[in-house]
Amino acid sequence: MSYFTPDQIVAAQKAQLETVFGLTERAVAGVEKLVELNLQVARSSLSDAAGQVQAALSVKDAQQFVALQQSLLQPAAEKALAYGRQVYEIAATTNAEVAKVAESQMADAQKALVSLVDGAVKNAPAGTEGAASFVKSAVAAANNAMESVQKVAKQAADVAEANFQAMSSAVVKAPVAPAKARRAA
Repeated sequence: MSYFTPDQIVAAQKAQLETVFGLTERAVAGVEKLVELNLQVARSSLSDAAGQVQAALSVKDAQQFVALQQSLLQPAAEKALAYGRQVYEIAATTNAEVAKVAESQMADAQKALVSLVDGAVKNAPAGTEGAASFVKSAVAAANNAMESVQKVAKQAADVAEANFQAMSSAVVKAPVAPAKARRAA
């Protein structure tokens, strides 16, 4: 005995296709942002390299060369860190959008399952109340487990972001060792 009409099945398939296309658009937008970022970094790197070569060619002695190297280290580290931060932000934003859609779909699927179970329990033959109660309990337990997993995943993402932010600020604050100290090590 089916509880779904052909129109309901078609509507559900249409909604699923719209969701897939929506997720694909979000993923492509994230990739597009990464490509734009990489192009900006490539342009900036070429410009920086040209300036550094010009500066290196104007060096007159070893001390000036060492000073030039030291002056380039901190900006290079900061740019690398900024790039990593931007990549992380793009990935985190895209992931958050996809997770939001997935959570919405999961909530809709849970509602549909509960509705299906309730309909089946109402139409169940006499004497199957125990089995129906067991199925409802199993569905409730599965829903609770899924909510717990979602909470843990969110907490893990929050911890990862906090760790990334802490690492980023630690790298920015780290002093660049003088050339003599690096050679001695």
